[in-house]
Amino acid sequence: MSRPQEPNRPFFHFGNYFRMISPKGSRLSPRLLSLLNTFEATLSERLEKLVPKDKGDILGLSWMKLAMESLSEIHCDIKNLITELDLPVTDWDEKWMDVYLDISVKLLDISNAFTSELTRLNQGHLMLQCVLHKLESDSPEQFTRASSSLDSWKQHISSKNPRIETCRPILDNLVESLNLPKVKNSSKGKVLMRAMYGAKVATTYICSVFAAAFSGSSKNLLDLTVPNTLPWAQVFSVVQTTLNVEIRKYFLVENLQF
Repeated sequence: MSRPQEPNRPFFHFGNYFRMISPKGSRLSPRLLSLLNTFEATLSERLEKLVPKDKGDILGLSWMKLAMESLSEIHCDIKNLITELDLPVTDWDEKWMDVYLDISVKLLDISNAFTSELTRLNQGHLMLQCVLHKLESDSPEQFTRASSSLDSWKQHISSKNPRIETCRPILDNLVESLNLPKVKNSSKGKVLMRAMYGAKVATTYICSVFAAAFSGSSKNLLDLTVPNTLPWAQVFSVVQTTLNVEIRKYFLVENLQF
């Protein structure tokens, strides 16, 4: 029989998600299913923590620290899962390796951009401390120097970090690759790819929040769509909606003030 013509596929290739994960005739063993369920349940818990009781804390230092810790924990969960699967890298399919390296390299690039921005902000903080120290003096000469230093601080803090500007293309590239390679003849590979998909979604979204915070613009904020059949999909949707609404509201108010 000829196959019926398929409708146009959306940008994200989510339509065949579970067919790629669990093709017809393929079932996961109770142990593998337990490992996958544990990973996804933990992922839901880590995502849920990203919504603070006080929404005003979003983008605050404590919240950003929590978000980065959650992201680090998710990647540790992936490493632990690989160990539990008893799936050494030497046994990986080339496509699996591509997925793992893709997210690792892009995360490194974005982390380097964030680090450079933190360094720039720290330099600005030191410059401001220097200004305050000079203002403590009664010397007119020191006051003149403080005024000059303050002008330098204003110029420094208002300048744009070119490395932060590179975050959006990296995020766009991550979004475009939010699909799964077809896994054949490996139940362990199917579990690994499904877990990596969850980690990649969390990584891409959290990094977009940081990119928005460091750039001072909600334009870097992403709105991702994930299959609602995933156990953590509803939690992710609530987290993403809550954070995006609050962050866009924050930047809207900020822009109206200037």
